Amino acid sequence: MIKEILLPELGEGIDGATVSEVSVAVGDTVERDDTILVLESDKASMEIPADANGRITEILVSAEDELKPGQILMNIELTGDTQKEKMPTEEKPKKEKPSPQIEKPEPKLNVEETTSNNTVFASPGVRRLARELGINLQVIKGSGQKNRITKNDLNNYIKLQMAISSGISPAQKQEIDFSQWGEVEVQKLTRINLITGQRLQQAWQTIPHVTQFDNADITDLDNYRKKLKTQAAEQDIKVTFLPFLMKAATVVLKEMPEFNSSLDHTDKNLVLKNYYHLGIAVDTPSGLTVPVVRDVDQKSIIDLSSELMGLSSRAREKKIKPDEIKGGTFTISSLGGIGGTGFSPIVNPPEVAIMGVSRGAWKQVYDKATGEFKTRFIMPFSLSYDHRVIDGASAAAFTSKFASVLCDLSYFKD
Repeated sequence: MIKEILLPELGEGIDGATVSEVSVAVGDTVERDDTILVLESDKASMEIPADANGRITEILVSAEDELKPGQILMNIELTGDTQKEKMPTEEKPKKEKPSPQIEKPEPKLNVEETTSNNTVFASPGVRRLARELGINLQVIKGSGQKNRITKNDLNNYIKLQMAISSGISPAQKQEIDFSQWGEVEVQKLTRINLITGQRLQQAWQTIPHVTQFDNADITDLDNYRKKLKTQAAEQDIKVTFLPFLMKAATVVLKEMPEFNSSLDHTDKNLVLKNYYHLGIAVDTPSGLTVPVVRDVDQKSIIDLSSELMGLSSRAREKKIKPDEIKGGTFTISSLGGIGGTGFSPIVNPPEVAIMGVSRGAWKQVYDKATGEFKTRFIMPFSLSYDHRVIDGASAAAFTSKFASVLCDLSYFKD
């Protein structure tokens, strides 16, 4: 029995990705969860696993192809055991709920074969979109190999035309020869850098950002963390401040649900989420990625520490799976291990708030009860938020409550 392997949903706000590696060949035998493709999206490089056991009979994608969820990747001949398991479940949905028809991709062509009569180089997907929108590809300058027109080139052209039609024409950047003043080196941005930059720019332009700054006294928490760190070391688990910040955030999110929400597609309704999946910004050699830790409110500090170690390692090794970057409700970006006294993170849509954490420092703090100054460990942090959903008073209440939770160790003891 032949089965089509489709590209799964890649995460909220991710409408496509580029193939960076095809990990199998026709004739290879694979098992469920074996890696068959490696993709690069705007958030991370990720491995796409096989969803069945069998032998690869046809591969319909190749390196540098731009894919969308639902697109057919490969055909696989199921093994006997898999056929028996799959046939009943496949037949039943066909009778009760027909699956949506998915357009098969056009046959893959070499770059030389994608030329038109006017020597325009573009992939079938770009050509199809251009035809649907009535755009003449000859007027677009390609940035790909051999001047191939990429999806980004087409999107940038569309944005430019929309800006011109609205009367707001963005100024074209002037090409500058920096080498005239000295020696230079040109370094190409990674795909993650490029697409993340585009998403951040869009978020900054479409979301009215406001940032609230605050401090938290984490002296007692630091002492407790050190004790827990010693115990966890026996299990080879590293305990940082981040799991405590995640737990504290969920406490406040439950009390103030608008911070754990999203605007719907009309921007007229607020979707309040009764689950707490926190995105954690991870710096990798290829750029910033945001894996998601699910059900933070239901896990212990040790559980979170162990999970964070695994996610961070896989993110840096480009082994994050699509499911691990989906469904975030609130994001934390921690620079405490690097330094700084404060920063304004950009909201990660479709979320409405993001927390930025900077490095703690020992400071002299006045104690009203004793009338004396005491040395305390103070952590600066910030909260950027979508002002369409959250007002300044609510943001101040959130940061104040967050700081008070960090002072109460009962929230972190199982």
